[in-house]
Amino acid sequence: MKTPDPRPDDSEELVYADDATVGRAFRISLILLVVLVVVGAGAYIWLRPKKAAPKAQVTPLAAPVAAARPVEPAPQVPFADITAPAGITFRHANGAFGEKLLPETMGSGVAFFDADGDGDSDLLFVNATDWPGRPGSGAKPPTSALYRNEGGGRFTDITAGSGLDVPLYGMGAATGDYDNDGRTDVLLTTVGGARLFHNEGGGKFRDVTAAAGVGGDPRDWSTAAAFFDLDNDGDLDLFVGNYVQWSRDIDAQVGYKIDGTQRAYGPPMNFRGAFPRLYRNEGGGRFTDISAASGVQVKNPSTGVPMAKTLGVAPMDVDGDGWMDLAVANDTVQNLMFRNRHDGTFEEVGALSGFAFDSYGNVRGAMGIDGCRFTKDGKIGFAIGNFANEMTALCVAQDTPGGTAHPLFSDEAIAWGIGGPSRDPLKFGIFFFDYDLDGRPDLLSVNGHLEEAIGKIQNGQQYQQPAQLFWNAGDAGFTPVTAGQSGPDLFRPIVGRGSAYADVDGDGDLDAVFSQVAGAPLLLRNDQALGNHFVRLKLVGTRSNRDAVGARIKLTAGGQTQWRDVASTRSYLSASELPVTFGLGKADRVESVEILWPSGVRQILTDVPVDRLTVIEEPKQ
Repeated sequence: MKTPDPRPDDSEELVYADDATVGRAFRISLILLVVLVVVGAGAYIWLRPKKAAPKAQVTPLAAPVAAARPVEPAPQVPFADITAPAGITFRHANGAFGEKLLPETMGSGVAFFDADGDGDSDLLFVNATDWPGRPGSGAKPPTSALYRNEGGGRFTDITAGSGLDVPLYGMGAATGDYDNDGRTDVLLTTVGGARLFHNEGGGKFRDVTAAAGVGGDPRDWSTAAAFFDLDNDGDLDLFVGNYVQWSRDIDAQVGYKIDGTQRAYGPPMNFRGAFPRLYRNEGGGRFTDISAASGVQVKNPSTGVPMAKTLGVAPMDVDGDGWMDLAVANDTVQNLMFRNRHDGTFEEVGALSGFAFDSYGNVRGAMGIDGCRFTKDGKIGFAIGNFANEMTALCVAQDTPGGTAHPLFSDEAIAWGIGGPSRDPLKFGIFFFDYDLDGRPDLLSVNGHLEEAIGKIQNGQQYQQPAQLFWNAGDAGFTPVTAGQSGPDLFRPIVGRGSAYADVDGDGDLDAVFSQVAGAPLLLRNDQALGNHFVRLKLVGTRSNRDAVGARIKLTAGGQTQWRDVASTRSYLSASELPVTFGLGKADRVESVEILWPSGVRQILTDVPVDRLTVIEEPKQ
């Protein structure tokens, strides 16, 4: 019997071997196929025809046409610092002691007005004071300061016993004869409402806030204010702007830090806006609060909170209907234009008129404001001082052939030569005045930053900043004046805030004063000696308000016509003198003066003397 072979059958082994061989061959083939596909696809991509790149579409852009520059330089008109020689020793106090409270950055205004009735401009410096709870030195708290003009550019401090020597956290001053008794009264705006002081004569004042009913709310932070006749009834009514809803507790809760760790002054965007207040003069020293019904309290349509954050106001008859309107400058929210409806109410037309925003629809940090008919054809322009890195605005009324219920404005700062040079500084006080008496209103801006350490944080910014003066060269626009043309004193870097002008020495040209935060003011005497003639007019109303606020004067001399509007509220928290100055250049006679009084009376004079002040009384019939 045959024994079985224990080894596997050779045929079975071959079958196993063939299966393995086939499997290996299949895998190799699959790999090769994948490689071929990849190589083929890459070759196709590499070798396929390339599409031509789309041709660039370039739209040619035309550069904006800049205003022609003046062919002649600004005149040599030096300004001299006479602060110390004039006897001014005032120094502003902001009460700061480390808490970094927002009002400490804002400074206070200054006012030129005739406090004692002797015919020249006296000087009031508004002051803040110590915060409650400040670790004190026991010294007498700071107050505002009143200086009597002695003539020739000299002043005497008459603060003590004046009635204005009361400690308050003062912001601004508005001046006006609200009871038509021939004496100019003063309203001070403060952190804590407003305070009205009646002029008792001889440089003495009495606090009549409660009796007059114009104090507002103790929680108000009142700022810019203006006396003006809203209803043309012959007495001065009162607008009081408020800044933001603020308290020390709110400020602490905001807790702003400039670098994430160090406490700093918070911007106004972190605080709610605040309604302004409007008071109608009822006579007998009493006012009625008509704020809510008048239309000046505008709400944000999205949030319902008060829109305004007011730092400047300019009362002016903008649409030429004989009724005074209000241009209001707001910080970080839109500016407002209140058109007088002739019935004690106002229509807000800021956005509709082009006044509310810049040319790109943005809000700006608006501070001071002034309005003036600055062109040779009498167009109104509002100059508004804005925050650092924002140009000064020059909102110019446009011709509207179709006719509108209100004028339309366009910001022409660049075209007039103001925009570029004014971009960098932080502008506060601003006003038009004819400093060289050539018949064209020029523009002066007082500047200074909010944060002491700004130079360490932003390149090109400094806490103390020089003022800027722009000379009006007529059709050629404005050109910046240099220290070589007006002297170094005018351009000394300060922490500038308020500003005002007046002829303090009686020589016919306009001098200026600047206030600054926690520092001394700057009183500047205009030493122009160009041989230009001038006319100064002081208007006295009889049917109109006695100050003639709102009167429009048209003067023609040497074949040229110019316009001025009577008002004292100008700039930032400040007031300038009421008499109106017209520069005549080389013209030595006046052809005509036409006055449109607030009452509607039109008066024409042809015998106005030059190179002196003339008092003109409104015809009674």
